[in-house]
Amino acid sequence: MKLPTHIKRLLGMLKPYKGRLLLALVGMIITAGTEPMFPAILRPLLDKGFTGKPSFSLWLVPVAIIGIFVIRGISTFVTNYTMTWITSRLLNTLRQQMFNRMLDVPLNFYNGHPVGRVINSMMFEVQQVIEMITKILVPLIRDTLTVFGLLAYLLWLNWRLTVVALILLPLIATVVRLTGKRVRRLTREYQKVNGELTQVIEETARASQVIKIFGGQEYERDRFEKRADKLRGYTMRMVTSLAATTPLTQIMASCAVAIVIVIALIQSGQNQTTVGGFVAFITAMLMMLSPLKSIAEVNGPLQRGLTAAEAVFGLIDERPERTDGRELAQRAAGKLEFVNLGFSYPGHVQRALHDINLTVMPGETVAFVGMSGGGKSTLVNLVPGFYPVTQGEIRLDGESIAGIALSSLRKQIAMVNQHVVLFDDTVAANIAYGDPQPDRERIVAAAKAAHLDDVIAGLPEGLETMIGDNGGRLSGGQRQRLAIARAIYKDAPILILDEATSALDSESERAVQAALDELMRGRTTLVIAHRLSTIERADRIVVLAEGGIVETGSHQQLLEQGGVYANLYHLQFAKEPD
Repeated sequence: MKLPTHIKRLLGMLKPYKGRLLLALVGMIITAGTEPMFPAILRPLLDKGFTGKPSFSLWLVPVAIIGIFVIRGISTFVTNYTMTWITSRLLNTLRQQMFNRMLDVPLNFYNGHPVGRVINSMMFEVQQVIEMITKILVPLIRDTLTVFGLLAYLLWLNWRLTVVALILLPLIATVVRLTGKRVRRLTREYQKVNGELTQVIEETARASQVIKIFGGQEYERDRFEKRADKLRGYTMRMVTSLAATTPLTQIMASCAVAIVIVIALIQSGQNQTTVGGFVAFITAMLMMLSPLKSIAEVNGPLQRGLTAAEAVFGLIDERPERTDGRELAQRAAGKLEFVNLGFSYPGHVQRALHDINLTVMPGETVAFVGMSGGGKSTLVNLVPGFYPVTQGEIRLDGESIAGIALSSLRKQIAMVNQHVVLFDDTVAANIAYGDPQPDRERIVAAAKAAHLDDVIAGLPEGLETMIGDNGGRLSGGQRQRLAIARAIYKDAPILILDEATSALDSESERAVQAALDELMRGRTTLVIAHRLSTIERADRIVVLAEGGIVETGSHQQLLEQGGVYANLYHLQFAKEPD
């Protein structure tokens, strides 16, 4: 029988634990070996123990029975402990591989993979893969050994009756095969809906303010209830399909037992069997039903595990960002060249950028402005290699960034986004994020430069204060300044500011703008701004529209031209109150 690809892959991952697997196998063999011992004791006990003076010591009976179960208990414990040790290690390995791939996939991965589904795969589906091993591999080996052990004993005891019992096996296999395909299809749909439900929960927790302000409680309840009911429907259909296997197996087993009893009675009338032999046979046969039932029931976790394995290995096998390119030997000067640059997002025909030709000199500050959708964010996101360029090239100090290792390229860049991302850690850890050996003096200096020192002084534990989920214990302006402090700490030659002062009040903005002016001095700075008043002092302003450059010049030059920038400027200031 050909093993599914995912099963082969899992078995390959078990190779480092060969010694422990062998120990578990020995435990399973011993456990299976104790099964025929109990009916074997019954035969002489019934034939000789109750018909006269037995030829053996009576104390041997309890000693033998207790001994069997002691041996069985020890071997079962060894098997369970060893397999749990192995599967817990395997679970950690799978999750680590999935998490590592999450860190390495390109940004567009999340366009087709909602965060909720990724979390569902890492937390729940990988658990089902492990359950597939614990609920299939162990029972399958142990119960198969048990069945063969009991079967060998039955053949030795009465081969004619055993032939009748063997009819049961192909019938059970047929039932399992018929239900397997349906269960796998239902399980695949179940996993999909389960991921959708996780996504709803994740979005609801993240968007609690929006839900409350816009009165979205009923909408979210409806979304949750629909998916929960759908999930319940798939659960019931899977349980129905799997539950039918057990009674069908039991009915077939009862038929076999009934036929065996009739044949045994006929044999007894012809002095071909004894009471002890018959009881031992029936006992062994009934003992065989439990492992056969267990083997039949592996179908459920097998199908769930195979479906889950598709999602788990699908994530592990996702194409990562490129890992080629050379490491930069020294700090970059910061000259950027955009040469005949064009770009289309994966899966989109329309170009987001086209014919971009621009040179930014070291230490120069260039601001990108334009209407929403003009390509500003897309352009600056190409500089750190978040997306591969589809036409032309970007050069850093004369070298195409396509030939530079991404890790080395990104060491040259600091970035402050409009939507601040912070970590549930201390203030100091967020400022020095990514530095394996944080410098306390640099952290303090960065915080001071970002005008955070007064804020930190008011925190209960200063720099060691935990800031909560995404900095939830800080105000919007404080979070923005903390992100700026992180960029100051990195001290990179290239700086990208995407509306870096958007969340600040007027007083904070003036303070941070002064810090940014100091930070930007001597660094190549790309600024995205919607508030044109914040970029008047930029060395150059580049106006983008529909993915192309339409104007370039200083603030005063562009105003004098009376073109797109001038219209945007006058329109924006006309809306502002006097």
